[in-house]
Amino acid sequence: MSPATSAIAAYSSSSYSPSTLSPLSCSSSPTWAKAKSKSQLLPVAHLTSTRRSLLRFPSFSFNSDKPSLMIPSAISIEKETPETHRPSTFLRESDDVLTALSSSSSSVRARFEKMIRDAQDTVCEAIEAVDGGSHFKEDVWSRPGGGGGISRVLQDGAVWEKAGVNVSVVYGVMPPEAYRAAKASADNQMKPGPVPFFAAGISSVLHPKNPFAPTLHFNYRYFETDAPKDSPGAPRQWWFGGGTDLTPAYIFEEDVKHFHLAQKSACDKFDPTFYARFKKWCDDYFYIKHRGERRGLGGIFFDDLNDYDQEMLLSFATECANSVVPAYIPIIQKRKDMPFTDQHKAWQQLRRGRYVEFNLVYDRGTTFGLKTGGRIESILVSLPLTARWEYDHQPEEGSEEWKLLDACINPREWI
Repeated sequence: MSPATSAIAAYSSSSYSPSTLSPLSCSSSPTWAKAKSKSQLLPVAHLTSTRRSLLRFPSFSFNSDKPSLMIPSAISIEKETPETHRPSTFLRESDDVLTALSSSSSSVRARFEKMIRDAQDTVCEAIEAVDGGSHFKEDVWSRPGGGGGISRVLQDGAVWEKAGVNVSVVYGVMPPEAYRAAKASADNQMKPGPVPFFAAGISSVLHPKNPFAPTLHFNYRYFETDAPKDSPGAPRQWWFGGGTDLTPAYIFEEDVKHFHLAQKSACDKFDPTFYARFKKWCDDYFYIKHRGERRGLGGIFFDDLNDYDQEMLLSFATECANSVVPAYIPIIQKRKDMPFTDQHKAWQQLRRGRYVEFNLVYDRGTTFGLKTGGRIESILVSLPLTARWEYDHQPEEGSEEWKLLDACINPREWI
């Protein structure tokens, strides 16, 4: 894995949002606790943030296997402008022209943007079809210097409490300090200027109403840095990231197996080692440290991926995005109308509380967006409409609730 791939977690929209450029990887495994859990009575606050054109990087580690290198730096991204219609592309005109003339990285940018916009349409159509009447609210935005996004949210539907599917294309400039730290072979005496970057991605979080129907999150993104402006000979860097993960309140073994088999099928088409590697990465990333448990039952997660052919990774990301609907919608169709009790709903709300805790405390995309004045509605689109915290809540050992918690604390191999 190239050191440059962990260089920057730039502008963010939501949990692994389409504007989350590259959350850092968690390659070191935490120590797992036994299956016990305690809840805390906490209010859910409404969060606000001002938008700024000059954003600040938080401090972060470039390599989780070595002592942390902390770099507070600045990043410049233009403020977004609301649009009344969807443009055919959010790419800069220069990228569009280069795409027509070559098969270089500009073509990868264009094809990745097309992929995420097609995936957004496909997922939204499937969500609306299952709901049977509700429709997504759509916001389109752009930036004067290029880039923009489409945010779609459906809430208070027949099936969905809240469903968000966002895409974005982002241009910006990252600081020279981050470039030097990211590039292991860089000459320490070199003092490059700001490093232009490009990022595009799709992100979605789907929260059903029925406690027997699981929440789904997925995100796929592509990132590039150009050569520093006063160091034109420096190489361009690029990488892919993303994943799809399942967060149920109750375990139905056949559902979880179906979901993981779909992830494995997508992975196996490209590399037989991908599924096991990216499943563990997913289990490690979605770890709520203060609880000693994971957010859900995992799936796949990868980041900073550039040690394979670029065309292969573009096809892999496309395959993963295309597998979302067949991996998830059949589960929803089976569970959305199941009868449930107030106890079942209360447990779902407690697990939604865990979802909120992870996203606001640990998720790098969400926390960075909140700290830097990103688009607040997109940043918080991942959060459920409702959640619950109870003081010292512990499910009865052997109960269905306890089985879910045990699986979140002690990750299982589902296939």
